[in-house]
Amino acid sequence: MNQRFTSVLGISLVLATCALRDTNAQSIEADGESVSRPRVGLVLGGGGARGAAHIGVLKELERLRIPVDAIAGTSMGAIVGGLYATGVDADELEQLVSSLDWSAALTDESERRDLSFRRKQDEREFPINFELGLRGTDLLLPKGVIQGQKLDLLLRKLTLSASHISDFDDLPIPFRAIASDIVAGEAVVLDSGDLTMAIRASMSVPGVFAPARVDGRLLVDGGLIGNLPIDVMKTMGVDIIIAVDVEFPLYKSEELGSVLTISEQMLTILIRKETLRQVDTLGDSDILIRPELGIFASGNFADIVETIQPGQQAVLEQAQRLSELSLPEADWAPYLAQRTLHPGENDELAFVRVVHDGKLAAEVLESRLTVDTGDQINADILARNADRLYGLQLYEHVGYRLLTEDAGTGVEYRAVAKSWGPNFLQFGVSLEDDFEGSTGFNLATRLTKAGLNKLGAEWRTDLQLGTDPALLTEFYQPLSFDSRLFIAPRLEARQSNLDAFAVDDTIARYRLSEGEVSLDFGRELGTIGEFRVGVYRGIGEARVSVGDPVLPNFDFDTGGAFARLRLDSMDNSHFPRRGMLADVRWNLSRSGLGADHTFDTIEGEFSQTWSRGKSSLQLGLGYATTLSSDNTVQDFFPMGGFLRLSGLERGEISGPHAALARLVYYRQVGDTTGDLFETPIYLGFSAETGNVWQTREEIGFDTMQLNGSVFAGLDSYFGPVYLAAGFAENGQTNFYLFIGAPPR
Repeated sequence: MNQRFTSVLGISLVLATCALRDTNAQSIEADGESVSRPRVGLVLGGGGARGAAHIGVLKELERLRIPVDAIAGTSMGAIVGGLYATGVDADELEQLVSSLDWSAALTDESERRDLSFRRKQDEREFPINFELGLRGTDLLLPKGVIQGQKLDLLLRKLTLSASHISDFDDLPIPFRAIASDIVAGEAVVLDSGDLTMAIRASMSVPGVFAPARVDGRLLVDGGLIGNLPIDVMKTMGVDIIIAVDVEFPLYKSEELGSVLTISEQMLTILIRKETLRQVDTLGDSDILIRPELGIFASGNFADIVETIQPGQQAVLEQAQRLSELSLPEADWAPYLAQRTLHPGENDELAFVRVVHDGKLAAEVLESRLTVDTGDQINADILARNADRLYGLQLYEHVGYRLLTEDAGTGVEYRAVAKSWGPNFLQFGVSLEDDFEGSTGFNLATRLTKAGLNKLGAEWRTDLQLGTDPALLTEFYQPLSFDSRLFIAPRLEARQSNLDAFAVDDTIARYRLSEGEVSLDFGRELGTIGEFRVGVYRGIGEARVSVGDPVLPNFDFDTGGAFARLRLDSMDNSHFPRRGMLADVRWNLSRSGLGADHTFDTIEGEFSQTWSRGKSSLQLGLGYATTLSSDNTVQDFFPMGGFLRLSGLERGEISGPHAALARLVYYRQVGDTTGDLFETPIYLGFSAETGNVWQTREEIGFDTMQLNGSVFAGLDSYFGPVYLAAGFAENGQTNFYLFIGAPPR
């Protein structure tokens, strides 16, 4: 009894002391008289997408004219509470969550327009969306599936008006975000610093989001330790607490039918135990609100707005108790005015700087920025520039923060190098099967040693195993800070199949083995492409693998010079909705540089895509020709396969001259906006015409073959997947299962 009496007395003294503080009571001028009212604290719990119910709660609290004097939130509760604390009202929050593309916001995937051309190559050639780090002999994984790049920039934009505030008590509504120290295993109450990082740390679900580093501590989702931080609110000097619990309910016995549901139940029990302990500390005057959300999934962001109405309903059910806290209508407008945040008057950037922890010189990063000193402060432009730095794909996170110094308010970009770098492994798989014995299958990996010096040198090595084995290594050395000019020595070895013809009949299939060394010089064309020239020297052999064994095998030497222009402005490398892709190469084979024959080849491919609604139309053109020679079989151009005369087998025809034109239509089926784990599905068809010719004199429209296809495709984790049927004008048909980027 003595201990209990002492505790009660201590609490009473604390409350009494708080009552004497100016911050403990709100005074409202009504008819010239000062009227005191109780301070109301709002506690918003975590729950993923279920946390949008907090917006419904806020909407009803505003309708009932109930003031909020302090907010503490965890995870989604920290997002809603933090934004509300800066002055964003409930209607604005509802508009935000209903219009936001959550599937885009909760990913790290850069817009292709922000990728450097080399990174566009990586994405196109190695489409598996998975990257491993390599350090010595150790393989390293990212600390989370999502690094939070886009979410961070979104939160930064929404809290830009509060960027000058470092003490969260100085916000229009004092605010606390709760996170968990993953190292110490303890709760961390964030009451100052960078508001965006505080919110970001509070919702970093371990294994999904990478931990956030704040003041040297590695922080993750506060729900692990304090999902409903009532105890934190009790320290903020409030008289009445409104706590909103949106945790997922426990499954019933009949619902525990899998390892997944049992694992979810275990996690819910661990979190709920602390929540119930917190709820037990509520006093008689406090109010607990539990919206009826059923088993609405925490990750169901596609239907997130469906949780808002249950939040409103839960408040209505306690409207009688809450009405006791309602302000008179005359006092509501002054209250709203005082919780509106007015940003500073300085609207121009006094400085722009980049801070990073990699080997690159700061000038390399600064060369990618389009924002400069004297520019107007604009959240969209600031975020756009962060995306341009992130597009280098060397950093796990690139953020910015407005800072006020003696010179004025400026922006500091901070780039954090990938913790699993600086060497990266990417992977690709391709499969083409016509179900009639013609199959191509390749597994590939690319090792990139990035940031080798201050100019951003890279050493790239590709290994491919399967039908077309290959090994390529290239050292890429920029010659300036802006990475425009570069030099790139390369070494390549590869094997492939090539059919040989007499008139229109296939007489043999050769297995080509080639090796080549080259020295390239080039210039980047912004992020859209590059131009290269170079000299090369190589050797090769061709062996008959299918056909009459009396046909000759032969060896050959290659050597010469080349010029190549590549452009890529597509918004998606697999199923683009807009943009252009072009590749033009002029090869000069010269005996003076070691080649057996002197001749030129010119190759060009081009495609342009347009979209309207869910429909896309793509025009593709290709042409290849050999000048001064028609008999170098190793340099023939193959044709046949999906979207390259789809009615023919893969590489069924080849020759020194080739042309192709195709028109492809595809339409996205269903609506995946906001769905985090949904994969877009496409239905389409193609019309193709083209051929190969053994002599230039044969080239003509009357010798072109008509082909076409119908297909279903999806943009999968492994790259594009197609199931297609191809048709040729002579009645020949082919069926395809295709995985990986198709030939363009």
